[in-house]
Amino acid sequence: MIFGKICDILKNKRGSSFPLVVAITLALVIVFCGVSESIRLMIIAQGVRDAVQSAVISTINDNYGNVYHGVREGYSGAYQPSAADFQENLDYGDIYGRLDQLMGLRQENGYHVKYSGDGIEFRVSGLSVDLDNMPLAPANPDNSKGLLADAAIKLEVPVSFGGNSLPPMTINLRVQAKYMPIF
Repeated sequence: MIFGKICDILKNKRGSSFPLVVAITLALVIVFCGVSESIRLMIIAQGVRDAVQSAVISTINDNYGNVYHGVREGYSGAYQPSAADFQENLDYGDIYGRLDQLMGLRQENGYHVKYSGDGIEFRVSGLSVDLDNMPLAPANPDNSKGLLADAAIKLEVPVSFGGNSLPPMTINLRVQAKYMPIF
């Protein structure tokens, strides 16, 4: 019923449909801008998550040298031989350094910031990495978790839709990486 009235107004040749056409066009432009902004935010979040995952995988791979002695004994934990026993030997690496290099970030006031021109594109902070080593000599190595890295980081992206009236998008990204000996 309402759709029929709108069609009648649009088909009217007296010019009374002009404000309605302008209002519909503006509404469509606003919807299109909102959708494109949400797509931009998703692309940035996905790119940062992929970069953090790459940095965490590099950290796990850096532990390869520590894992080698355990692999020789049939396990994939990060242990070093010490006298007649093994000691846990984990390397947390430099994940922020890798992120800075991968994404071209700058350190400012406790944040790692990516600039787009003069404005901030996004910033990351609060990196936490938890390395979970495989137990030495587990009863069944197939059921254990292996050498697992669990990382979380806070991402803030300023929203460019609606001026400064909207708060920045703030999300916690979480990635995991696991070392698995293939041979």
